[in-house]
Amino acid sequence: MRFCIVSTFYPPYNFGGDGIYAYRLANGLARLGHDVTVLHSPTAYEQLARRGPTGDYDDHENVHVHAIRTPLGKFGLLAVQQFGSPCFQGRELRRYLDQGDYDVIHYNNVSLLGGPHVFRYGSALKLCTLIEHWLVCPMHVLWKFDREVCKKPSCLACTLHGKRPPQLWRYTGLMKRATREIDAFIGPSLFTMGMHRERGLQGTMIQLPLFHPQPKVVSEKESLPNEGRPYFFFVGRLEKIKGVQNLIPVFRESPDVDLIIAGDGNYGETLRTQAQGATNIKFIGRLGANQLHTYYQYANATLVPSLCYETFGIIVAESFCASTPVIVYAQSSLKELVETHGGGLTYETERDLKVAIHQLATDEGLRNSLGKQGRLAYEKEFAEDSFLAHYLNVVNELLESKRAGQSLSTSGRSQSDLFAGRPVFY
Repeated sequence: MRFCIVSTFYPPYNFGGDGIYAYRLANGLARLGHDVTVLHSPTAYEQLARRGPTGDYDDHENVHVHAIRTPLGKFGLLAVQQFGSPCFQGRELRRYLDQGDYDVIHYNNVSLLGGPHVFRYGSALKLCTLIEHWLVCPMHVLWKFDREVCKKPSCLACTLHGKRPPQLWRYTGLMKRATREIDAFIGPSLFTMGMHRERGLQGTMIQLPLFHPQPKVVSEKESLPNEGRPYFFFVGRLEKIKGVQNLIPVFRESPDVDLIIAGDGNYGETLRTQAQGATNIKFIGRLGANQLHTYYQYANATLVPSLCYETFGIIVAESFCASTPVIVYAQSSLKELVETHGGGLTYETERDLKVAIHQLATDEGLRNSLGKQGRLAYEKEFAEDSFLAHYLNVVNELLESKRAGQSLSTSGRSQSDLFAGRPVFY
């Protein structure tokens, strides 16, 4: 089959999980023999990062990457942000999407590449991953006034507080009109599907998680992380919404237990200042995939203290890949993952967190048991082969219905027949 993946960010022009998902999906499909075209916006990355790309990413020979440059730089991007339309880069996007002979067009986060208007381009089967909340939240993360999760929208005030220009397209009917073009939205979690539905997104939604490829085994024997001392592990962007600031006081009070923090971000200096003097708290910066896997493997547990509404929680899948349990803040998709698959503990209060850390620092049997649960979940749901089998099953079922001129809700087939019983919202 021929796929086109449309994503604002794509490595190495990439910040976080949305671009990595696009990269993994493109190359995973390519390894199975499919032809994949990728359209992305290096201009968006360069203007936001204020630097060139970093990291080394190689694409499979079946992946054809095309950079869609935005004329007028930041002014061109502002037009996309304001009008929810490709504006100055519309002609080039149309050239690829309208003229390309694709079976599937898969949209990712396209907020600065074409906005929702780009959903109208092309005639293939159209999918859109709800990998962020950008369709229903101008700040993308449902994090209100930089202090709490958004339970009741105050979009204009929140946007101004976040020092972003209010988006004009959100006050029109563009989202409702444009999203009718999407045959199915792919929701990484039931929680995320529910949040989008609650905030007005209509259409077919199919639950399908994100995935994490098994890292390559490094033949050379590596030294043990943290000089062999037991530790708990955090990995991710160092931003306020990720909640690391709530871990540091707990480990300050527990000098016999180590915390290793991998990643970087705008909140990094604040966190390092907060941790000054605590010799059991260590910042190690960004790591490559194989290094990360080693740190996961030897950790007592991976900590996921996100304060925001996570759409999935790829860190959980990465930890499960290494047979390492997780301790997650009990909300959003993180709570859903642990309650559905096991493989970890949840907490709501600081006291709960301390208890969970103590359990996994002292009870090796519990750690091993939870680690095995996580690994089983990884093999069933989050490994590349398992995910792509589920994904292609979804694609084939949708193509069959589309070619027959039927919508899923009127096809007369039960959900158990469609997508092997995966949850579907109509």
